[in-house]
Amino acid sequence: MDLCIHGKVAIVTGGSKGIGLQTARLLALEGARVAICARTESVLQTAAASIEQESGVEVLAIPTDVRDPAACRGMIEEVHRHFGRIDILINNAGTANARPFLEVDDDNWRGDLDLKLFAAIHCSRAAVPYMQQQGGGSIVHVAAVGGKTPGASSMPSSVSRAAGLALTKAMSKDLGPLGIRVNAVCIGQIRSDQIERMWQQAHPDLTWDEFARLPQHGIPLGRIGDTDEAARVIAFLASDAASYITGTALNIDGGLAPAL
Repeated sequence: MDLCIHGKVAIVTGGSKGIGLQTARLLALEGARVAICARTESVLQTAAASIEQESGVEVLAIPTDVRDPAACRGMIEEVHRHFGRIDILINNAGTANARPFLEVDDDNWRGDLDLKLFAAIHCSRAAVPYMQQQGGGSIVHVAAVGGKTPGASSMPSSVSRAAGLALTKAMSKDLGPLGIRVNAVCIGQIRSDQIERMWQQAHPDLTWDEFARLPQHGIPLGRIGDTDEAARVIAFLASDAASYITGTALNIDGGLAPAL
């Protein structure tokens, strides 16, 4: 499928590894000019170089702490100065952070909300005026299935993600008349550094494929997903191939979540 994004400019936060890196890679392979941001400059530069080498497309790497509103504004402005437009924003920055309610202090609540909710707000608020000037754009928030179906000992992450889903729907209503689509994806069990650590600690005798297919994961499709499978859905929602989709939150979880 042609995603119709050749020459467009895409920003991916948390773009130095995992789903963010793979999404940036796919967008570049489809011909988009890509900017990635993350906090660790060395890892970020390595990621940008790898994408450029494979795709032949320019990748702008901007070290950014997206918890800082001024840093978000500066990053968005730098992308616009460099490329002259902004078409796609993927708000992907985030980490796993789940524990019982009584173990979460105020600093942990604030830190999680800053990273998963307010970072998306700050980046979107800075990018939207540029999208509006050019007649439209696309924003995708990367959330988690726990935002739809919070479980025990899932705080603060599930609460931050639930707020992000509400943000997605509300933004889609406000920004639709401006030609800006806003969607979310809800990630389930997708291969990540955290899941790989769990594999190596709990089942070092198994190959990745054997571990990913353990029945104990409870995934209807029978395995943990790959980062590429998540990235392809994100790239689709961000692209003109999804031109009539806005305000939705799509599960990427192999059927695990009980919610639609």
